Amino acid sequence: MAACAKCGAPLLEGAGFCGSCGAPVSAAAGGASAGPAAGGPSAGPAAGTTGTTAGSGGLTPNVAGALAYFTIIPAIIFLVVEPYNKDRFIKFHAFQSLFFNLAWVVLIIGMMIVGFILALIPVVGWILDILLWLAIGLGGFALWVYTMYQAYNEKKFMLPVIGKLAEQQASR
Repeated sequence: MAACAKCGAPLLEGAGFCGSCGAPVSAAAGGASAGPAAGGPSAGPAAGTTGTTAGSGGLTPNVAGALAYFTIIPAIIFLVVEPYNKDRFIKFHAFQSLFFNLAWVVLIIGMMIVGFILALIPVVGWILDILLWLAIGLGGFALWVYTMYQAYNEKKFMLPVIGKLAEQQASR
């Protein structure tokens, strides 16, 4: 059994990184004695990528699903680039992210209109507007983090209305 060159912990066969210190196996195994000729992990693109999409060294579906929620750009990339656009789990989270962002923009526009109306009420209107923005902002942030967390844990958390639309689009 190979040992990590950095911390000395035993390495699992086929591991890409040391389970103790996180050092890459190629750097942790140290030198040519841990290469493919010695029975160690190969230096090819498939080293340490078990469970990846299409087995070609890409992101795992749970990481890609979580990354889809950061902004609309990763979501669009995952819907366009192979092999991610073939994975139904990734497609679901990418579509749900896009629909969530669209709903968020509509909500912000609605909040701006309500804010203008509340601004006509002296003092109380301003306080209500600030509290409403705070509640909506914190709630949206919490929901955003929760959807990323669920995707990372390989769960398909469906938002009301948006989740059904995302499921329909992902099954196409």
